[in-house]
Amino acid sequence: MLEELLDRFLNYLAVERGLSLNTLDAYSRDLNRYLDYLLKQDIHDISKTTNFEVISYLAEEKNRGQSARSMARNISALRTFYRFLLRENVLHVDPLSNFQNPKIGIKLPDVLSLEEVDRLLTMPAAETLKGKRDQALLEVLYATGLRVSELITLSLNDLNLEVGYIRVFGKGSKERIVPIGASAQRKARLYLETARSEILKGRKSPYLFVGNSGKNITRQAFWKMIKKYARRAGIEKEISPHILRHSFATHLLERGADLRSVQSMLGHVNISTTQIYTHVTRERLKEIHSKFHPRA
Repeated sequence: MLEELLDRFLNYLAVERGLSLNTLDAYSRDLNRYLDYLLKQDIHDISKTTNFEVISYLAEEKNRGQSARSMARNISALRTFYRFLLRENVLHVDPLSNFQNPKIGIKLPDVLSLEEVDRLLTMPAAETLKGKRDQALLEVLYATGLRVSELITLSLNDLNLEVGYIRVFGKGSKERIVPIGASAQRKARLYLETARSEILKGRKSPYLFVGNSGKNITRQAFWKMIKKYARRAGIEKEISPHILRHSFATHLLERGADLRSVQSMLGHVNISTTQIYTHVTRERLKEIHSKFHPRA
């Protein structure tokens, strides 16, 4: 019964709300732990749960060492699940109706300086086929601020080099158009004209960025690639797949781009998500002031 309700809920999130696979996976993990907890308490009927079970479960999660951010996500999953059950008339009382999400601090994303970006983008060997592909990959990512999952699933039809834009299908299959700058256009054109077909060796693929098998590059392969080039560039910061996305947004705002435009290019539904980058720019200004002001 509990597993069946969870399956119905996840299907609702996927079909009616169009949530991404990553979000669905997170909800599934959190809620499976909750349902396992209920079974250990010999509760097989969700209608028998009260705020006591919810509080006890969350206390157990906290004792497992869950961070405030993970706890907040856990509560969000539970809240959405119980609201769904109310809507489906499975329940008539919401045990989370009076819950408040815990306050968590803002975790500022790591970003690269302009000089670090320049070094990183020159690391792929321009004389090799994969070097040309990797140059195009990195240039397009920094030029557009795409999520890595969006970048590696781009199709040939999504790229318009003549007009200078990329069509992106982001979270929830929402479409957006993102400009692509001159440098990224040059590297993408060079890759398409001299390397892509050679890498495919006669195979057909709808994807823009391909590997030897003809399939698109995976997230894992991209992560290994960017870490390799960061080491070659002498970049000591912790490198993540999204670091060029974070750098793209931060550098635009530092140079006067308005928040709404950056929000649109990043594909954020809520502007509050984009506002974290204003915190990044303020922190960097404080660092510069502290380092160079004579009385800091």
